[in-house]
Amino acid sequence: MDKKKIEASHLKFMRMAVKCADNNIRTGNGGPFGAAIVKNGEVIACTPNSVTATNDPTAHAEVNAIREACKKLKTPDLEGCVMYTSCEPCPMCTSAIYWARINVVYYGNTKTDAEWAGFGDTFVSEELGKPLDQRSVLFKRLGASDAIRSFEEWISLSDAEKSEVKNGTL
Repeated sequence: MDKKKIEASHLKFMRMAVKCADNNIRTGNGGPFGAAIVKNGEVIACTPNSVTATNDPTAHAEVNAIREACKKLKTPDLEGCVMYTSCEPCPMCTSAIYWARINVVYYGNTKTDAEWAGFGDTFVSEELGKPLDQRSVLFKRLGASDAIRSFEEWISLSDAEKSEVKNGTL
């Protein structure tokens, strides 16, 4: 496939994500964000932001697309997938992208564009860069001797058992 055809293919999927964002505004279901996940040229998921429609602050377009793609593919591992998103992902969505092992992300608008439109998340990035004791949200460790037992139990499992848990076959 030549370079122009490859670029046109990527642009087609990006336009799907943007259309999803546009439709979300027009229907009044949420903010101007959309994301598509593609694997081997096939659209696995194309979802809008649904934070206000679901009263779920984690229901960003990228997280919604990851959830839908994982469900359809029956795996939490989206390696080999490409995400197209109407805006550069926020810190939460970026983390979800890494956890899902998505290989490439194409985005339309930048974080600066999002700030301009009233959707800034700079404060989150700034907070994450601070030590826990200097953040505006109070983080306190509690029950460590109880919590560690879950990790101890996990560590005691054989590699085969861990694999079964990770693959959902246990």
